[in-house]
Amino acid sequence: MKIALTQFVTLDGVSQGPGSPDEDTTGGFARGGWLVPHLDEAFVRRASEWLGLADGLLLGRRTYEAFARDWPKITDPADPFAERMNTLPKYVVSGTLTEGTWEPVTVLAGDPVETVADLKARPGRELQVHGSARLGDALLSAGLVDTLRLVVAPAVLRTGRRLMNAAGAPAGLRLVHHEATSKGLLLLEYEAAGRAVQGEYEGVAAFV
Repeated sequence: MKIALTQFVTLDGVSQGPGSPDEDTTGGFARGGWLVPHLDEAFVRRASEWLGLADGLLLGRRTYEAFARDWPKITDPADPFAERMNTLPKYVVSGTLTEGTWEPVTVLAGDPVETVADLKARPGRELQVHGSARLGDALLSAGLVDTLRLVVAPAVLRTGRRLMNAAGAPAGLRLVHHEATSKGLLLLEYEAAGRAVQGEYEGVAAFV
């Protein structure tokens, strides 16, 4: 399977608490809910298309527990995500959780990079990371992410946990799709392209 990482971020890279002010107040963070004012039909349509590529969800413990609390309560048949979120296989990377209640679920103990590498070797389409920014960053730094999808909100918070903080090799990415919604979200899709490359500017003539 391919590992696909989907993250909501601000223009300054904050990924903490996109959905509501009290979603994640870790570290005293009080500026949550920054994504919601910019949601629109174009975002919902594209996000639904992305989820349609999933053969499973890969989650950290905190995200799993939050999703397990909230998603089973969403039973509206018109909701484009609920049935798939509730029925897709879930794989939870955790050193403390021993079992889950949001079925079907498998708890993955041990080293996250090794356990995810084993999953990645299985046949299938995409194993998608939603939320779980720490896990996603660790997998990106380990070179395990094949596809990175960013939803960039037109907001600068100047505080909060940022997506990319883990140590690791520089990663190169190739932009394969981009669009802007009517409410200002940038929907960006990248493919992994090996190590980030470097160059030296030698004047504009080299590019024309």
